[in-house]
Amino acid sequence: MLYPRVSLYALMLAAAGIPLYIHLPRFASLNLGIGLGAVGTILLVIRLVDLVQDPLIGWAIDRWPNAQSAFAVTAAIGLAIGFPLLFGLNAGPNVVAQIIAILVLLFSSYSLGMILLYARSATLAATPTPRAMMTLAAFREGGMLTGVVVASIVPTIFVAMGASAQGYPAFGLFLGALALVCVAISFPIWRRQPIPGQPLSLGGLSQSGALRLLVLALVNSLPVAITSTLFLFFVEDRLQLPGKAGPLLILFFLSAGLSLPLWTRTSHHVGPKLTLLIAMPLAILGFVGAAFLAPGNLVGFALVCIASGAALGADMVILPAMFSVALNRAGLEPSLAFGIWSFAGKLGLALAAFLVLPLLERNGFAPGAPNSAQALTTLNISYAVIPCILKLGAMALVLALPSEGQTT
Repeated sequence: MLYPRVSLYALMLAAAGIPLYIHLPRFASLNLGIGLGAVGTILLVIRLVDLVQDPLIGWAIDRWPNAQSAFAVTAAIGLAIGFPLLFGLNAGPNVVAQIIAILVLLFSSYSLGMILLYARSATLAATPTPRAMMTLAAFREGGMLTGVVVASIVPTIFVAMGASAQGYPAFGLFLGALALVCVAISFPIWRRQPIPGQPLSLGGLSQSGALRLLVLALVNSLPVAITSTLFLFFVEDRLQLPGKAGPLLILFFLSAGLSLPLWTRTSHHVGPKLTLLIAMPLAILGFVGAAFLAPGNLVGFALVCIASGAALGADMVILPAMFSVALNRAGLEPSLAFGIWSFAGKLGLALAAFLVLPLLERNGFAPGAPNSAQALTTLNISYAVIPCILKLGAMALVLALPSEGQTT
C-alpha cells in the first residue's frame, strides 16, 4: 500500500501546479476582469517569494526530519483553504491584492508538499537504489498526472451539471475537499524514518552532477509551461474547437500517464539519458505539427496531444529520479536541493506566463472574442514555435550530460 499512497499524495498536489496555470488566466479574465498581462506579472512577482521560500522549506525539512508528518498535513490544509478562497473570488477594487495573498498561500503549500514528496524519494522507495527510485517515480508521477487530469476537466463537468461562473466556485470547494481526503489516506507514508545525508553545498551539487540536472530541469520546464498556459486559448481561439479543450486535455495527460511504465522500463534497459533522447523528439514533432494545423482540425491536434503527452511522461518520471539518484550517490541531504528544484520548475511556469501573456495582449488577443490574423499568428508562434526552439535547447543539454555511471 506504500506506493499507491504516494500516488494519492501526488494527486492532491497536482492541482496547484499545471492546472492552476491552465485555469487561472481564463478565470481571472472572465470572472474577475483582470487582463492577461496583469495575470502574467502577478505570477512572476510571486516567484520572488519562492526564490527565498523554497530553499528555506527544503532546509527546514532537512533540519527537522522527524516532523515530516506535520509538514505533510500543513501542506494539505493550506491547499484545502486556498482553493475555495481563490475560485470563490468576485470582481472588486481589492481583487488583485486578494488574489496575490491567496496565491502565496497556495504556492507555499504546494512547495511544502512537493519538496517533501520529492526529497523523500530514497526514504519512500522500497530500497534506496536507482531502480527502486525510478519505480517510485513512476507511481508518484502517475498520481501527479491523474491529479492534473482531474483538476483540468472538473470545471467543465461542473458546468455541464449546471454550476455557475464557469464552474469555478464549485471547483475550488472540490479541490479543498480532495486535499483533506488525500492527506488522511496517505498519512502512513510519512511514518518511515528519513535517510540522513551530508549538508548540501554548491560544490556537492556540482560534483554529484545534480547542478547540470537543475539547469536542464529549468530549460526543459519552459516548453510545457508555455503550452499549458496557452492550451485553452489555442484550442478554442486558434483551432476554433469550442468545448473540445477538456477532452483534449484528458487525452494529453492520459497519454503521459500511460507512457510512464514504458519510459520506466526503457530507462531500466538503456539508461535515463538515452531514454530522454528517445522521448524529446516526440515533443518537437508535436510542436511542429501544432504550428501547421488548420482551424477545426480536431484529429490532427489529438495526434499532437498523444505525441507531446507521451514525451511529457518521460520528462516527469526520468528527470526527478535522475536528480534523486545523483543526490543519493553523493550522500547529500535532499530537501534543500529539491527546494531549489521546486523553485526552478515554478520559475519556468511563471516565466512562461510573464513572457507570453503580455505578448498576446499587446498583439490584440482576447480570449473568447473575434481576433485578428496578427493576434492568432502571435498565439500560434507562442504556443508551437517558441516551445519547439526551447525543447531543442533542452535536448542539447541532455546530449551534454555525462554517460551513465559518471558523476561529473
